[in-house]
Amino acid sequence: MLSAHSDDAYVQRAIEVGAWGFLLKQSSSHVVCDAIREVHQGRRFFSAEVSARMGKLNAQELNSKGAPRSKSTELTAREMEVLQLIAEGKANKETASELGIGIKTVEKHREHLMKKLAIHDTAGLTRYAISTGVIESHQQIPIE
Repeated sequence: MLSAHSDDAYVQRAIEVGAWGFLLKQSSSHVVCDAIREVHQGRRFFSAEVSARMGKLNAQELNSKGAPRSKSTELTAREMEVLQLIAEGKANKETASELGIGIKTVEKHREHLMKKLAIHDTAGLTRYAISTGVIESHQQIPIE
């Protein structure tokens, strides 16, 4: 798999759906060729950046396929949608309208998200969504 995304949850999901290799888009053509050869010979291949992060994880943090475990894979598709909208600053009413569900249902999804992730406020959910790539941070860094 060749991707611009490299967060642990994204790499894990790629492996779970069958990827034997994972490269970042900025990889050189030589690295891409090496990866193709390795995977063709039945071996896994990860870019240096991804391998370095995976190497820092201990065995308890890896799933059975050797990918990092992630709390985000425990979330349902609907919970991920709700998380995205929360992180985008949508109110429960807006989220309900956009997803075509009731406000009480949105509140239940929010409750489940907080419980599953052990996060107790909207700011924490937003930080989690950014750190796992559910949404991108558009924070401007001032130039001095």
